[in-house]
Amino acid sequence: MTELYYHVDGDVVPADEATVSVRDRGFMYGDAAFETMRAYGGEIFEWDAHAERLRKTCETLSIDHGLTKEDLRERIDATLDANDFEDAYVKLSISRGVQPGKLTPQPVEDATVVVYVSELPRGGKGSDPVWDDPARAEIVETRRVPDAALPASAKTHNYLNGILAKLELAQDTDTAIMLDSHGNLAEAATSNLFFVADRTIKTPGLDGPILPGITRQVVFELAGGLGLSVEEGTYSPDELRDADEAFLTNSTWELRPIGSVDGRELGRGPVIEALAGAFDARVECDCYE
Repeated sequence: MTELYYHVDGDVVPADEATVSVRDRGFMYGDAAFETMRAYGGEIFEWDAHAERLRKTCETLSIDHGLTKEDLRERIDATLDANDFEDAYVKLSISRGVQPGKLTPQPVEDATVVVYVSELPRGGKGSDPVWDDPARAEIVETRRVPDAALPASAKTHNYLNGILAKLELAQDTDTAIMLDSHGNLAEAATSNLFFVADRTIKTPGLDGPILPGITRQVVFELAGGLGLSVEEGTYSPDELRDADEAFLTNSTWELRPIGSVDGRELGRGPVIEALAGAFDARVECDCYE
């Protein structure tokens, strides 16, 4: 097996030497920001959008790491080059670093910055999805944390909410659909949620506890180009169960159809097919051509 290399605090190192301190605040408290991205043909898809969301998360957490967008991109590119990867999963994490063992954060003196990669198949036209089958989804009891308690726009290391949701899943399901504190649809544990009713694409609005996903925004843009209407709003669980089609989005999955919700079968219809084709064409154009 070929040895992997990661980027840790300015250096490319073998994966088995890629370590951070047990006193790092990212480990101790989940006090860290991250972005998950995909490289296609050596290009980071939607890099500007990912870099901006990371900047906003660090601003929310008051993590002043002192690195520019260009610095971070150089570390990503160096990691891909060290592994000779052109098509890959990329995770960039930034924590406040090692500080005294108390909850109150101190000014950042030496942020911990890690780039982790793993190889994925080629994307774009004619590509195979990284998911094995359409998602088997279950609406769980664990609710999304209200935005007033933990800003949904901040993509942090603290994923306990999603982990608790995943622990509820039955053996024959693999995706947790979460509701907000009022019982309305929010998002899945690691992805944004869309469904189709009467050829209108619907998705929970960002005024709820919804992460502003990068792929989510791409879907809005692609739908406009296809002449499809997208509606943001507040929706009940039954509206998802009764949908004509439904799908999930994140950077790794791209668009993943939902095959069933709470055991009720859903189809992969023309809207998902059109969007998936448009997504592949955009990746082909932006990253390979």
